[in-house]
Amino acid sequence: MAEQTKNTIPGNIYVSESAKKRIREILAEKQAEDNAAYFLRVSVVSGGCSGLSYKLDFDTQQKPMDQVFEDNDVKVVTDMKSLLYLLDTTLEFSDGLNGKGFYFNNPNASRTCACGESFAV
Repeated sequence: MAEQTKNTIPGNIYVSESAKKRIREILAEKQAEDNAAYFLRVSVVSGGCSGLSYKLDFDTQQKPMDQVFEDNDVKVVTDMKSLLYLLDTTLEFSDGLNGKGFYFNNPNASRTCACGESFAV
């Protein structure tokens, strides 16, 4: 189950506590944790065994048509096309036995591949 913040807003992109912690660790490793200009850019691109894949990057430059969300003290930015696939999605992080890394809990996905890196709607 997704670890959403207490005041969830429909039509948002959410960040779990575990993902927030890992994002902060990565920014600290990059010596960028105090730089408020950094945000998480999330996009959906063609590819993967199910047809669509998620892409995560750190960025400092917003584009004119970007959509900006903030959840759990993490700023998330996405383009309009990707937003259609990402509404009400939660970014999670796992470092358990089943693998290590970020993954998405996406209620819009009709199917996902076994590796969890691609999906279809």
